[in-house]
Amino acid sequence: MLQAFDQVRKLMRQVKNGTKTARLTPGVFRRWADETAQTPDVTSTAGENEGGLQFDNPFTLADFEVFDDNALKELFRRNSFGVSLKELALALHGENSTLAQKISRQLPLARRLRFRRELNRPASLPKIEAARQKLLDAFFWELTYWKTPELYEELTAGEKLHPGIFRDLAASLRDKTVLDAGAGTGRASFESLQQGAAMVYAVEPSPGLLHILETKLKDTPAGKRIKPLQGRFDAIPLPDDSVDLALSSSAFTADPEQGGEIGLKELVRVTKDGGKIVIIWPRPQDYGWLAGHGFSYVALPGSSKMKVVFPNMKVAWQVARRFYAHNRKLRTYLKKQQRPEVPFSVLGFNPPHDYCWLTVHKK
Repeated sequence: MLQAFDQVRKLMRQVKNGTKTARLTPGVFRRWADETAQTPDVTSTAGENEGGLQFDNPFTLADFEVFDDNALKELFRRNSFGVSLKELALALHGENSTLAQKISRQLPLARRLRFRRELNRPASLPKIEAARQKLLDAFFWELTYWKTPELYEELTAGEKLHPGIFRDLAASLRDKTVLDAGAGTGRASFESLQQGAAMVYAVEPSPGLLHILETKLKDTPAGKRIKPLQGRFDAIPLPDDSVDLALSSSAFTADPEQGGEIGLKELVRVTKDGGKIVIIWPRPQDYGWLAGHGFSYVALPGSSKMKVVFPNMKVAWQVARRFYAHNRKLRTYLKKQQRPEVPFSVLGFNPPHDYCWLTVHKK
């Protein structure tokens, strides 16, 4: 077993250096995921900030007003993003009664009653402030998608996926019907079109990101082959067996708020028998979960050379100040290089050079 792991470890080094492609079966993928979870230093490509908060959070409780009733219902029907019901009530304690009432109305009955009890409990100011900051930090990305989607577009526009990913998927995309779940502003949707997809359903919960996608489609001759739809992983607005391939790029995770078990069941439901589910740029911490659900893993060569390419230095600095405020390595790099191209290693996370895939069997 150790010898086999050493061989995979060697292969991953060759992938990083640009000489090999790794294609791991579910069994090998699972063993590798288990081993690397115990010895993360073996394969980690992340920088010093992975897992920490790199951003300065500009949001306030008032910004939660951007969420519509359906979004609030989905976000708070369970303990989302590590925020308990007690912490949610603490965060709203004595601050914004309108927002508290708005959230309360969307909670399931049992949670609503408990929430109201917690909201009326006496609490110290330090505990309230700590809960409030935890809530804002936990929902930073959801607030970004809904409140400032144009800034998210600036962040992700330069994060080009490894070109080999969609070349690998070309045969599965050509003349096929595709779901892009968690589509954002359409990065994977447009890539699918370029590989000859007949139709792409771009499903995204954020109205702001969908609006940016719709604006892009007006300027795209083939835009009629992309249909934007508002929806979440746990309720994909498509009928059973409606797509040949369901993919999600930098969106689906093992967490229930971003897919999880229910989300995977939804992806299976809408995918035809014999079709594929593809998770592009998965989080390393989800490797074990994905392997346990039967996914194979592919890592394409040259990850160490991949960079984020911003349109200019102004945008690079805007993104750095907004999303990487605590990343000193990035600030030093931009000052020294004076170029709007930044290696993923400087940003502190795994580059978009890999994907997981699963063939759907229903019969």
